[in-house]
Amino acid sequence: MPGQRLPMRKIRDVLRLSAGGMSKRKIAASLSIGATAAGDCIRRSRRAGLSWPLPENLSDEALERILYPPPKVTAKDRRPQPDWAAIHRELRRPGVTLQLLWEEHRSIHPDGFGYSRYCECYRAWEGRLSPTMRQLHVAGERMFVDYAGTTLEVVDGTTGEVHVCQLFVAVLGASSYTYAEATFTQRLFDWIGSHVRAFTFFNGVTAQIVSDNLKSGVTKACFYEPAVNRTYAEMAHHYGTAVVPARPRRPKDKSKVEVGVQVATRWVIAKLRNRRFFSLVELNAAIRELVTQLNDRVTRHLGTSRRALFEEIERPALKKLPVDPYLYAQWKECRVGLDYHVEVERHYYSVPHTLLREKVWARITARTIEVFHRGNRVAAHMRSSSDRRHTTVREHMPSSHRRYADWTPERIRRQAGEIGRNTAALIETIMRERSHPEQGFRAAIGIIRLVKSYGPDRLEAACGRALEIGARSFTSVNSILKNNLEAKRPAPAADGPPIAHSNIRGSRYFH
Repeated sequence: MPGQRLPMRKIRDVLRLSAGGMSKRKIAASLSIGATAAGDCIRRSRRAGLSWPLPENLSDEALERILYPPPKVTAKDRRPQPDWAAIHRELRRPGVTLQLLWEEHRSIHPDGFGYSRYCECYRAWEGRLSPTMRQLHVAGERMFVDYAGTTLEVVDGTTGEVHVCQLFVAVLGASSYTYAEATFTQRLFDWIGSHVRAFTFFNGVTAQIVSDNLKSGVTKACFYEPAVNRTYAEMAHHYGTAVVPARPRRPKDKSKVEVGVQVATRWVIAKLRNRRFFSLVELNAAIRELVTQLNDRVTRHLGTSRRALFEEIERPALKKLPVDPYLYAQWKECRVGLDYHVEVERHYYSVPHTLLREKVWARITARTIEVFHRGNRVAAHMRSSSDRRHTTVREHMPSSHRRYADWTPERIRRQAGEIGRNTAALIETIMRERSHPEQGFRAAIGIIRLVKSYGPDRLEAACGRALEIGARSFTSVNSILKNNLEAKRPAPAADGPPIAHSNIRGSRYFH
């Protein structure tokens, strides 16, 4: 069964990182995809003659048609691949050999590998189990980030409550130049903010960020395909870098920051253990002083300081910072409701009505809500704090809804007043007396629209007639006009002497 095709957003990131000279395996680790998928995207783009940057008017649908045209012929069958992990486990049993396992494999798959090829493939797979590699850190290539295991404390001067603070540490690979700061939490907002401030401290950006599998940055810690949080990936894209999570339970992948955390624990946390701080700002000011001393300290094994190495080899290799720092934004996957609105933070925002029941992504900042569908922005709203209310753009509504939405109580009263005093009085009475506002609302609109068929004079007279006879509905006014009853008036009571009859008791009866 073929694997699921990559989203167009990730395909664009593959082409962007490939144009920057990054290998497909690093691209795969950064984007949480398989190396094969990354290589396939690159090969397809080359065959199609595409190069980065892509044309601005090239939509996701057009790019998909170019990279994945309908197949002309079916793919050839491949030889069945043995489960090398299961074979490796079986070989631990007494008396089990590769010859025996190969014979069992061929009995199930007669067209499988020959014995020599079978052994060759297994030896190649086995050689990749536990490789030991001494990492060579190239200047400007990697920034290692992590939190220290030991925490700091800030005391609330008003209540005396003690707040536990986390120590964020960032270390550059080639020079070991270190940045550290304290935050109240390890949540996404603090995690992203610490990265932004670290880039500002270094006054540049590395080609890669090597992080631990912290939940704020990596939503799925997997040996083969870690899933990077979308906000984290967007921040990396803003700075033109790539996130490469370390493998789970592989501290050697981020040995630089492991040592950096150890050094920061000794040179920062240990030295501040007997000091009391009453604000996060005060604590970070003390941390900056100690980090400056740490970077200026001459190391014994190199005979120079971290700052000197940074200025000599690392700073020239860093990428320039973008003009504007990254604006923190959260991403949320939503499904458009039947009322063409999506729910974000207990508020409802409209999207084009053609996207009913579609899955979309909402980008949430402190002031705005943007909605994206298949990589295209389809709606943008100012963020609202109203609970369970709706923010609706008129262009997002179906045409029938727009016609209805154009009518407001103020507009109804204004147009009724333009027709005449009787019309205004009747509509005001209808809207006031109906048990449900919408009932009076619709009846009033219907009465006003009768002016198109009968003219303002006849409608005004009909409304006057309705007021006289106590009619309070669109049906009554419409019937008066259809039967030409608007000119008739009820007969006045006769002015004459009272009727005299023996059966009529008269007023004296009651006194």
